[in-house]
Amino acid sequence: MDTSKEAIVTWCQEYLASLLEVPAATIDPATDFDRLGIDSALAVALLIEVEDRYGVDLAPEDLFDNPNLDAVAAYLHEQSRRSVG
Repeated sequence: MDTSKEAIVTWCQEYLASLLEVPAATIDPATDFDRLGIDSALAVALLIEVEDRYGVDLAPEDLFDNPNLDAVAAYLHEQSRRSVG
């Protein structure tokens, strides 16, 4: 599985787009989750899917430290590199 930052951003965009029922291209990875309309229920759904897909635990608090898809993807990429290395 590709765990590059770009691949993670793309997957997260597609996943959130399906939840929000919008085209993936409309989800700007640099926009904070609250501005995208991501509420706590959607954030938890994303956390569960990320854990299942990438095997990386992402605590709800981590979304406050990484408030957009670019930041989450960078965090996940770094965590996946650490778990492999």
